[in-house]
Amino acid sequence: MSTLPYMLAATVVIVASTFLRLLYVLPAFNPTKSPPRLRGQPTRLLIVLGSGGHTSEMFSLLHALDPNLYTHRSYIVSSGDDFSASKAMEFEKALETKRVYKRGASLVPSTYDISVIPRARKVHQPLLTTPISSLRCLVACFTILRAPSIQQRLPADSRQNQTRKVVPDALRYTYPDLIIANGPATAVLVIVASLMLRFFRLRGSEGKLRTIYVESWARVNSLSLSGKILVGCGMVNRMMVQWDNLSRKGRGEFIGALVQ
Repeated sequence: MSTLPYMLAATVVIVASTFLRLLYVLPAFNPTKSPPRLRGQPTRLLIVLGSGGHTSEMFSLLHALDPNLYTHRSYIVSSGDDFSASKAMEFEKALETKRVYKRGASLVPSTYDISVIPRARKVHQPLLTTPISSLRCLVACFTILRAPSIQQRLPADSRQNQTRKVVPDALRYTYPDLIIANGPATAVLVIVASLMLRFFRLRGSEGKLRTIYVESWARVNSLSLSGKILVGCGMVNRMMVQWDNLSRKGRGEFIGALVQ
């Protein structure tokens, strides 16, 4: 008896199962509410920093961040982007001051780490080599998503005269509870990596790896390429735009200008 029909049937089952599982993990097709969390419960926020204007916008977005709510912050910066790494450290110093002087501060230590990953695509890089550099970036994203680095990993020039802050092992942070990004191509790969981890339903990823993408304030009439990819494929839990006309076009959620 020929085994061909059985092979075809098995192939159809595998493809159908994969497709249904993919629909299940894509936020656009299966919107779910985040699980309730108690204030002070260890929570990991992963922040994807672009460079230049994207970094400035991101920290403007986070100006009201409560370090007692998001008790561990993980920052992702691209290789060679010392500006974003230094801005993250300045922001953390301000958060520490805010936390010290705020009444009712959480008993859970407030910590952070900064991780450097290869650039998905360098300026003027040939398109022919982009898939290779993007793959390197994607692999690095998996490592960072699974757990925060034990200590900051900054570019060599940024390590001088900087205090390294160790992440307490007792907190046992694993996958980020929330990922927030705003523009750079690296953000797309971080979100793709998070979806792949959710696809295989690795232990500890349940209820985590939720994503928010905030489109740049400069995008008035159309989304950026990163935004188009994420919205078109339904890969983010929330897509925030900063101009009402984009919201009316069905491109995202508008709740007002988020950048001060």
